[in-house]
Amino acid sequence: MKRKPTTDSKKQKNSDCASESASLRKCLTRATVRKFQEKICQHYRIHGRELPWRMTHDPYHILVSEIMLQQTQVQRVMGKYEQFIRAFPDFSSLAKASLRRVLREWQGLGYNRRAIALKQIAQKVMEEFHGKLPTSVEMLRTFPGIGEATAASISAFAFHKPAVFIETNIRRVFIHSFFPGRTNIRDTEILPLVQQTLDTSHPREWYYALMDYGVMLKQKEVNPNRRSAHYQKQSPFQGSNRQVRGMILRACTSESYLSEQEIAKKLQISQEKLKNNLVQLEKEGFIKRKRERITLAF
Repeated sequence: MKRKPTTDSKKQKNSDCASESASLRKCLTRATVRKFQEKICQHYRIHGRELPWRMTHDPYHILVSEIMLQQTQVQRVMGKYEQFIRAFPDFSSLAKASLRRVLREWQGLGYNRRAIALKQIAQKVMEEFHGKLPTSVEMLRTFPGIGEATAASISAFAFHKPAVFIETNIRRVFIHSFFPGRTNIRDTEILPLVQQTLDTSHPREWYYALMDYGVMLKQKEVNPNRRSAHYQKQSPFQGSNRQVRGMILRACTSESYLSEQEIAKKLQISQEKLKNNLVQLEKEGFIKRKRERITLAF
């Protein structure tokens, strides 16, 4: 029988990992960094992806793409991004749009709370920033639906600022390149390496190159991200509460008011499952009740 690691042994393991990470950072000479950068850039020159949000420098368009790309594959975003931009070409049009219309355009992307966040961002930009998205990571982090990584990525892609961040493809590149044989690798170990290897003169293009190299790695070998301490396999979508909430919102975008019984009949789901998801949607600000009827919140 395997003995459970003691607290002391866990502390020792964490200490060893910290020492290894510090040693790795010290070993990153200018020559090592240049070699790494050249490998990534060479792949990008030959195999770089042409994605519509890479063809623009409009901060609004880049914001939309970054919110859409949260937890969603590029191919699914490709099918919705340009359609959404046509429907809402700028902050002003999105801020004025009804939630019903925004959710209708968002259908197919999932994680609908992102659509609400995007509309709230547009409203805040119009009301507090005279229609212009702030450039600083610190200010962007105060917006709905924008965490530290998204704030940094918007700053890099929209404003060419050398902000440091990790997303899934970037994580894959650094685990593959700098942590051979290691498991349980934390982002706090990777971030200093991202900073040390960053092309501060061309951060936008550098991050595109890193992401495309990460996509290639996933296709060619066992996903290095499985060795990350943050790796979680996504639960199945079919039959999930996430799917049910999406179905409820679709029903609410097509009708002004619906009763619980009408929604249950429309979606062919049990009253119990419906009630639980309606409570969650109400908490998240998607729907509200007027007497016995349910409608979108705004």
